[in-house]
Amino acid sequence: MRLSSQSLRDGEPISERHAFGVPDADAHMAFGPNRSPQIAWAELPEGTQSLALICHDPDAPCQADDVNREDREVPADLPRVDFYHWLLVDIDPQLDELPEGAFADAVTPGGKREAAGPFGTRQGVNDYTDFLAGSEELSGEYWGYDGPCPPWNDAIPHRYVFTLYALDTPRAPVEGAFRGGDLLAAIRGHILDQAAITTTYSLNPRVSPQ
Repeated sequence: MRLSSQSLRDGEPISERHAFGVPDADAHMAFGPNRSPQIAWAELPEGTQSLALICHDPDAPCQADDVNREDREVPADLPRVDFYHWLLVDIDPQLDELPEGAFADAVTPGGKREAAGPFGTRQGVNDYTDFLAGSEELSGEYWGYDGPCPPWNDAIPHRYVFTLYALDTPRAPVEGAFRGGDLLAAIRGHILDQAAITTTYSLNPRVSPQ
């Protein structure tokens, strides 16, 4: 199974055009273009009936005490947790690719609230739903793709792992507003093969993005 992308290069920084947040000289962060990347696949295993796609950041701080604070930096040795940016299921293997910008093409304050995605896909709820829950301007349910926006004071660059799963079922066994953990648990036992592209990103001017 082979995963490729015209938008992403394995081991290299992700472009700002795919980011939820981009550097800003005055406010540290401004909304980015937030375009979903192009994803393509080939050499799927025999018996593949559908595909599932997950993008997650394994470097999210486990606590928010130091996040985006002028007087401190999120320490490199702080324990990290997963933050899910994109959950997509029921992808038709015959499509060959997901075009750039097809699933997101801007930041939508309050979230995109469409469970149904393009090309007959279904979308899950990403973790901006929890992270922005306390914001009067931005709180809401965030479905589909929303790209990188790591803390602008984090001492480490974050990784963004795009993993494509070949499944032996035409419909992923998840319903409604499923989350990252729900999807991983549901497809366990249905995975024929998987492939991943890992990118990096940072909003901290003192930190190299890779």
